[in-house]
Amino acid sequence: MLSTSRRIFSRTSSFVRTRCGPSIRVRYNSGSSQASGVSLGRATSALVLASVLSGYAGYSLASPKQANSHSTTSSDSLRDPKWGSPEDFQRAIKELEAVFAGSPDVTIETDPEVLHVHGYSESDYHPAHDPTVVVTPQTTDDVVKIVHVATKYRMPITAYSGGTSLEGQFRSSSVGGICVDMGGMNRILEIHEEDSDLVCQPGAGWMDINDILKEKGLKLFFPLDPAPSATIGGMMSNGCSGTNAVRYGTAKAEWFLNATVVLPSGEVIKTRRRARKSSAGFDTTKLFIGAEGTLGIVTEVTIRLAPLLPTNVAVVHFPDVRKATAAVREILNRGVGIQCVELVDNEFMRATNLMHLPKPPRYPELDSLFFKLQGPTPESLAETAKVVKAIVEKKEYGGTGWKLARNDEEAVDIWTDRRNAHYSGLQLLPGARGWATDVCVPISKLPDLVYETKKDIKDSGLVSHIVGHVGDGNFHALLLFRDDQELDIVRNVVHRMVERAIALDGTCTGEHGVGMGKKEYLYEELGEGTVELMKTIKRAIDPLNLFNPGKLYPDWRPTS
Repeated sequence: MLSTSRRIFSRTSSFVRTRCGPSIRVRYNSGSSQASGVSLGRATSALVLASVLSGYAGYSLASPKQANSHSTTSSDSLRDPKWGSPEDFQRAIKELEAVFAGSPDVTIETDPEVLHVHGYSESDYHPAHDPTVVVTPQTTDDVVKIVHVATKYRMPITAYSGGTSLEGQFRSSSVGGICVDMGGMNRILEIHEEDSDLVCQPGAGWMDINDILKEKGLKLFFPLDPAPSATIGGMMSNGCSGTNAVRYGTAKAEWFLNATVVLPSGEVIKTRRRARKSSAGFDTTKLFIGAEGTLGIVTEVTIRLAPLLPTNVAVVHFPDVRKATAAVREILNRGVGIQCVELVDNEFMRATNLMHLPKPPRYPELDSLFFKLQGPTPESLAETAKVVKAIVEKKEYGGTGWKLARNDEEAVDIWTDRRNAHYSGLQLLPGARGWATDVCVPISKLPDLVYETKKDIKDSGLVSHIVGHVGDGNFHALLLFRDDQELDIVRNVVHRMVERAIALDGTCTGEHGVGMGKKEYLYEELGEGTVELMKTIKRAIDPLNLFNPGKLYPDWRPTS
């Protein structure tokens, strides 16, 4: 969906830094991870957790009027943070330069072009602010030093990695701040083949990890598959998933076993050991999954790997979305090997055909399903394909044009058409820009949501296509616009789409995260008590509101 390279500028010249594979130090079957030598600061960690619990207890026991004071008084750091002045920020930059004077691999950039690259995205349309300085650490200790400087000068601090977020997650604060570019921390530290896990730094890309595992002949892979240039730290922080979620779940499904995190205090914690499961206390790893860098900066992660099984790909067409979705429900309930099942609408198929011009149309322009089938043997793959084909062609579903890839090359070709959804969608309105957004509902509610949303888009005079991870009830819309007037229409359509999803017992975001773009919906979706608990945790861990301010937590609360 996004480019697999990032453009980084130096002070003296411009150059393109392409996405390159992480360096690797392999240690098989190690008894402990490299992070075991890091001081965990248990006393401070206990104090933080105690503060969280006591804070929430106080909130719960307070009257509604008293509880409301958290969000309305000027002393609330979430609403009225006391940040440093521009002069303080310049002093902070000089101190950073002094601190890292003996570390040539740590760069400190104030070039306007560098700042703009790290504060702006062509993939979303939320307010953009450039950071004051960009620092590229290489180690956990480097991050600790950066955090200490940020705290001393009350300077907001935002982590940046793959830059693929779609809801403004890596935008700097309105006053600037420190952007911590984790691109230099892209190393794979350990591979434990027999334990099916891997330890890496947050800047390692998921595609690079899978490529290295393949190069080393290991039949393992990391199954979460968001944007191609997404990195492990951002994937964890945004609670990502992707097309494989119907088979492997999301970031919140035990794929991140533990994390080393630098807290706003500068303390370094490791959330748990490397055992596959643990019932020892809180699952603090999950505290940082989906926190979007507002509670800490992840510097090392242990990720779980899955067996790499043979796959094949198929595509089939339907009279409408409702029948396609019903067919998927029966297929999933049969328990056959489905790694991905993707719903696309007729406009997507039209866009794909346009992408292949001047060749003849590749597909009928109908609502369709793309399947990725999975099995340990050719026989199991064939049996899965047989079962799926029989179901989709039932009279009540009306599936037609079943096409099963004849070889690996054709399978890659078909699946590439699905993965190119963003770029093919832009063919529907040449010269337009695209707003990509997602929502998620219970699977049975997906047809209603798709129908109502498509009608709303048509009535609004917009051009769009829809792609859905139908096995999860998650769908994405790419809304095209050519000018500011149409952009305003797009914003309103997105708002109504989110409201529909929540009304159907769904969520404002299935996998893109909250950031700046979706935080206004959290009170409605999660409820006041849950959102206030999130804020209580934030205040306890980051009382100065320095870590990625302006993201995730709503600025206002309902009056009733």
